[in-house]
Amino acid sequence: MSKRYFTIGMAGHIDHGKTTLTKALTNVDTDRLKEEKERQISIELGFAPLYEDQELQISVVDVPGHERFIRQMIAGVAGIDLVVLVVAADEGVMPQTHEHLQILELLGVKNGIIAITKINRVEEEFIDLVKDDILEELKGTVFENAPFMLVDSITKQGICDLKNMIINDLKKLGQRDIRGAFRLPIDQVFTVRGQGTVVRGTVFEGTVEEGQALMIMPKGLETRARQLQVHHKPAKHAFAGQRTAINLAGITKEELQRGDVLVSSEQFIVSDTIDVALQVVSDLDYIVKQRMPIKCHIGTAEVMGRIVFFDRNEVKDEEREILCQIRLEEEIVTKRGDRFIIRRPSPQETIGGGWVIEPKGEKYRFGNNTVEELERKKEGTPTERILAVLKEAKSLSKQELLKRASITGAELETCEHNNEIYFYGGKEFTLFSIYETINQEIDERLQDFHNKYPLKQGMNKAELIQLISKGYPRKLAEFVLEQGIDESDFGKIDQFIFGKGFSPYIPKNWQKRVENMLIDMSRDGYKVKYLNDYLSKAGIPNDMVTDLKRFLEETHEIISLDAQFYWCIDHFTAAVERVKSETSLEFEIGEAKDILNLSRKYMIPFLERLDELGYTKRVENKRLWQPIVK
Repeated sequence: MSKRYFTIGMAGHIDHGKTTLTKALTNVDTDRLKEEKERQISIELGFAPLYEDQELQISVVDVPGHERFIRQMIAGVAGIDLVVLVVAADEGVMPQTHEHLQILELLGVKNGIIAITKINRVEEEFIDLVKDDILEELKGTVFENAPFMLVDSITKQGICDLKNMIINDLKKLGQRDIRGAFRLPIDQVFTVRGQGTVVRGTVFEGTVEEGQALMIMPKGLETRARQLQVHHKPAKHAFAGQRTAINLAGITKEELQRGDVLVSSEQFIVSDTIDVALQVVSDLDYIVKQRMPIKCHIGTAEVMGRIVFFDRNEVKDEEREILCQIRLEEEIVTKRGDRFIIRRPSPQETIGGGWVIEPKGEKYRFGNNTVEELERKKEGTPTERILAVLKEAKSLSKQELLKRASITGAELETCEHNNEIYFYGGKEFTLFSIYETINQEIDERLQDFHNKYPLKQGMNKAELIQLISKGYPRKLAEFVLEQGIDESDFGKIDQFIFGKGFSPYIPKNWQKRVENMLIDMSRDGYKVKYLNDYLSKAGIPNDMVTDLKRFLEETHEIISLDAQFYWCIDHFTAAVERVKSETSLEFEIGEAKDILNLSRKYMIPFLERLDELGYTKRVENKRLWQPIVK
């Protein structure tokens, strides 16, 4: 797919013109709440479409600037590809400018543009002073060389130039990973009359399509993407980097909250203990103490927890990365490499941030040994990174594996002979343990199916693959199944899959009833009742009827004349031999009626069945015996 999807963020101090600038760029007022209109400040995240052509689609997130709404700000910038840092020309760098800048760096946002707004309010010489003020603030940060744009949102001065700069900068970026499992951290939940519950967020990775089965984690709720919208327009698909609204089936608004994550599979890790690489901000006002309460912001979630150090008991000034652990009061959805922010609850202060080394940490002893172990986890050998990535993704192509494990082709080659890594289908990688787990799951699902439906030949292949694909990539599930069939772990007849050595059977507690039914049918000979009458008299439950009919036909106990009448196979065979022996090469209905002493009610279905089986061929009012009886 050639088209790329990006989301940019507007960040900066309150009342520096982020929302007005967003409106100037997009012609959309992102302050939609009554309170926002009355107070003239952004409280919730605002979104707007910025640009779209054949190559790009760009959305804007306008984040609140007030310090009381830092939570919304962090949720908004999580997952953006470029930030426009807004600084008003008449005020310069302010506290929230500084804090937003810290948060952007800690979240790993590397692409930025500095927009100096309200330039018509000040003299040109003052703008130069503001520039110097900003450059001083940016010194030593990833935005140190970010370009400046001078704009006035009311007169539209510089707006076109800023928009073009955004577009050109994003054209230089690579596309996010639209393959693999879908993940969307939810930042808004609301209801639409007549539609139900709708969630919004930026697609972090993967692709979602209309009608797709999804899960809400960490709650474990199952749902379905009833409808999708991108830029307020219906869409069949949404891709990584897009702002997306999804109408969810079977879920109420009250069941969801900001911070929940919408995913396409259960492969994402749910955890309340994460091992992290933490970078503390350079200007902490207060000492960070061992096990002190903190607020952890990750994705769009805000969760209370405690910070646990293994080589110190407090931090005030520290330029180096600290390897430590965050123990949370609630479970979150995360993976290796996810960025996070931690803040002091009271007095409120951004402590620092970093990235997740191990999403499912354990309890460790205090001491350097633990720090050294975390360092090994952080660095990881190529093999360790491959194993970690495949454990999460389950299956990856060579290019995907190189990218996600951050290794070279040569490093991959040295690891390919590792007995834990399995190369399959000539182009995909997985783990032997995953292969064996899928094989075992197939076997268990087949055994469960046979126990529940012992009369059926087996499970429909498409249904089996669909069930396995809920937890594993479809192509991998199909490969394991085909290998299992080739190696006789499973059997296959037509589209039905069955466990090794399985044959359909009548459950023991129903065998006597079926036997009595067949005796009744045999006793009635050719002049049988409707088959359903025999089944009902024998006490066969309705949910067994269809399978039992098929089973008795496949095991040659009975044969259908039509949808209502069935004969025991012995009687049918005897009738065929008797009519054939007492007629010539061709015969009429009347001859057969006299031989078997049957009415047309039975005779017509019987003769038509002979035609279907190829025993006879009808020519006008006569039937001809065929030379080869099938």
